[in-house]
Amino acid sequence: MIIQIVILAMIAAFLGLRLYSVLGRRAEHEEEPVPTRFDQPGRADQPGALPPPRNAQPFRPAALEGALPAVERGVREIAAADKTFDVSGFLEGAKAAYGMILEAFWRGDRETLKELCDDDVYAGFEAAIDAREAAGETLENRLVRIEDAVIDSAELAAGQTARVTVRFVADIAAVTRDRDGAVVAGSLTDAVEARDLWTFKRDVRTADPHWLLDETDEA
Repeated sequence: MIIQIVILAMIAAFLGLRLYSVLGRRAEHEEEPVPTRFDQPGRADQPGALPPPRNAQPFRPAALEGALPAVERGVREIAAADKTFDVSGFLEGAKAAYGMILEAFWRGDRETLKELCDDDVYAGFEAAIDAREAAGETLENRLVRIEDAVIDSAELAAGQTARVTVRFVADIAAVTRDRDGAVVAGSLTDAVEARDLWTFKRDVRTADPHWLLDETDEA
């Protein structure tokens, strides 16, 4: 009887160690940081490019919670064509790009806008900056917070161009000053809600990991 108890105890201990080792490895994997760069991982020899994350998933269901079937279908098509595409990382990067582009426009930073926007969108921003400068006006705007950013639509056009539209809800404090520095519109103490639809695009056939702002609209 004692021998049987000893044998059962040894078996239980062995199974316990096996279970602990499996759970331990899974926990370590779950705690690994997830890349949040807007630029998708490209070739290792590209400046600033990140290697593809281990065991990367096409997208996380949580990032598409409540999404329409057409949105999920579009994301799946993009993920199938670009194995590095990750919805959560894309959205984090889209929010960063939203802030960078707005701030560049407010400052009149044409160089940054040209790097982040396609030709048509850049032309629109440049025309607005030119008109503002001609009127002697300056913007003293501030992005207070981004309340929400969700994918409104996604598609893989012609099997090569990924286009993802993000719906942004943000609070922006905006002030316009004339050439003498007097406030002619807005207030820095009262933020207003902005709702925008921005579409980003990328050619998935190329090794270039960068996305460009392809279209802007009010939501």
